[in-house]
Amino acid sequence: MHPAGPAAATIATLWWVMLIGASAIFLFVMVLLVLAFRRAPAPQAPAAEQRQERIWIAALGLGFPLAVLSSLLAYGLVVGERLLPRPASDVVTVRAEGRQWAWSFSYADAPGRITGDVLHVPAGRPVDVQITSADVIHSFWVPRLAGKLDAIPGHVNVLRIEAWAPGDYAGVNAEYNGPGYRGHVFTVRAHDEAGWGRFLAGGAP
Repeated sequence: MHPAGPAAATIATLWWVMLIGASAIFLFVMVLLVLAFRRAPAPQAPAAEQRQERIWIAALGLGFPLAVLSSLLAYGLVVGERLLPRPASDVVTVRAEGRQWAWSFSYADAPGRITGDVLHVPAGRPVDVQITSADVIHSFWVPRLAGKLDAIPGHVNVLRIEAWAPGDYAGVNAEYNGPGYRGHVFTVRAHDEAGWGRFLAGGAP
């Protein structure tokens, strides 16, 4: 709920929109429920009563929830498309490999450079993280920067992350994969332009 990058901000907005939509449906149903218990039905012909019931069921019981849920689905699909990694000239590519119980990171712009449990990225630039696993399924998640994505043995998933400002951002393994998984954590360290240049040149992280 405290995004530090565009992907996380988009996900946070999606969460609020979904919460508002779900709350609207819930409150509307509760209002109808209260009205049903408070109002005594007026005497009327059976045909007219059935017609009124059909209107309530079709328009309010089905129409309103379907309209809200369809709108939320359409919005979610549009937002999901925006989160996909797209080609760009300034994208940085890194590789993340999970294992019990550590992460190792390598860098396309610094061949041979490998860091353990700390992923170094430039602030203000999109970063494509190529995620895989050396043993079992793990889950790569930096809540303030992006959504989570599984690390699967023999397969590479790509997650686009970006940090607005330099700093350290906590990452976690968000999937149970054996005793000790809660301690399977890492850090994403976002550098300013000068710090990123020093890191690529082989300087101290």
